[in-house]
Amino acid sequence: MYTGKLVFSQVMDFMPLHTFRRCVARYQGDYKVKKFACLDQYLCMAFAQITYRESLRDIEICLRAQEQKLYHMGIRGKVSRSTIADANEQRHWQIYADLAYSLINTARKLYRDESFAFELDQTAYALDATTIDLCLSMFPWANFRKNKGAVKLHTLLDLRCNIPTFIHISDGKLHEVNTLDIVPFEPGAFYVMDRGYLDYSRLYGLSRALAFFLIRAKSNLQCRRIYSHPVDRSTGLICDQTIMLTGFYQKKDYPEKLRRVKYHDAETDLTFVFLTNNFELPAITIANLYRSRWQVELFFKWIKQHLRIKSFYGTSENAVKTQIWIAISVYVIVAILKKQLRLPYSLYTILQVLSVSVFERTPIYQLFTKTNYKTENPVSCNQLNLFDELTGQ
Repeated sequence: MYTGKLVFSQVMDFMPLHTFRRCVARYQGDYKVKKFACLDQYLCMAFAQITYRESLRDIEICLRAQEQKLYHMGIRGKVSRSTIADANEQRHWQIYADLAYSLINTARKLYRDESFAFELDQTAYALDATTIDLCLSMFPWANFRKNKGAVKLHTLLDLRCNIPTFIHISDGKLHEVNTLDIVPFEPGAFYVMDRGYLDYSRLYGLSRALAFFLIRAKSNLQCRRIYSHPVDRSTGLICDQTIMLTGFYQKKDYPEKLRRVKYHDAETDLTFVFLTNNFELPAITIANLYRSRWQVELFFKWIKQHLRIKSFYGTSENAVKTQIWIAISVYVIVAILKKQLRLPYSLYTILQVLSVSVFERTPIYQLFTKTNYKTENPVSCNQLNLFDELTGQ
C-alpha cells in the first residue's frame, strides 16, 4: 500500500518552492512573521481553490477536521480564519502575481508545440477583459458605477496553449482600450481584439513595434479603397481590400495602409469587417484567426465557474488581488500537471477528481487510471467540448 505524499502535496510539488521563496523575499512577505508564513497562506488558499471552499470559515473547518494531516500538506502554522484574513490583508499581492508569471513561463514552454486550429507560424494572442461584480459598500475602492462596484481582469491569452501571458487587475472604470498602453508587444506576433480596443493611434504604435493586430471595424469607418484582392466567395469572404483611412482624426492617427476583410458567417448569419496591418496571410486565415478569439471568452467563463474568484474571502484591494492571482496560479499548476503527467483529460475533470482526493495518499496518475472518465459535464457539455479544444485535446 502506498504511504507516500498526500494528493494535495503532490499537486503542490509542481509549484517551484525556490521560486516562491524568492518572490516572498523580494517583497519581504515573511518580515517579522513568526507563526503563519506566506507559504502557509498560499497552501491554505490553494486548498480553497482546489476544493471549492466558499468562505474563510469553510476553509478553517475543513482543514481543522484534518489537523493531523496539515504537517504533511506543508502547512506549519495554526489555521484560523482570522489568521488567513490578516495574511490576505497584509501580505503583498505581488508575491503571488510574480509566482503566477513564473508558472506561466513554465507552462508556455510545455505547450509551445501544441497544434493550432489552422496553419499559422506566428504566435497569436487574444486580448480581452471580463468584469467581476462587487458590492460597492463592501469594496469601496472598486469603483465602477454610481451604485455598483467591480474589478476588471484584463487578459492576454496565448491562443496556441490557452495560457494567460499577461494579466492586469483594475477597478471597473479602466476602459479596455487603455490596456494597450501597458501590454508588452512581441515583434511578429498577432494580437486579436474586439472593436472595444479600436484606437488608431494606439494601433499605429503596435504596428511600429513590428507586431500585427486583427480587430473588428466599427460602423463609422471612413476609408478609401486602393486595391481589391480576389476572394473565394464560397468560403464566406465578401471582399479583401487594401485601404487608407479618410476620416480627419483617423488618417492622422494611422497614416499608413490597412487591410480590410469582410466576411459572412453562415452559421450565425452575421457579417464581420476586420482590420489588420498584415498583408501576407490569406483572407480566410484572417477570418479564422478572429474566430479563435472566442477562446478567451471561454477562458473567462471557465475560471469564473470553476475557480473561486466570484466570492471573495476579504474586502480589501490586496485581499482580492491575492485571491485572484492564487486562483490563476492554481489553474496554471493544474495545466502543468496535466502536461507533465500526460493526462488525457480536461482541466475540468482533473480539478473535479483532485477536489475529492486531496487527503488521499494515492499517486496522482493512479487516480486517473482506476476509472474511465467519459462524462465531462452533463449539465453543460457544449461548453466543455469547446474547452477540450482549448486544452489541446
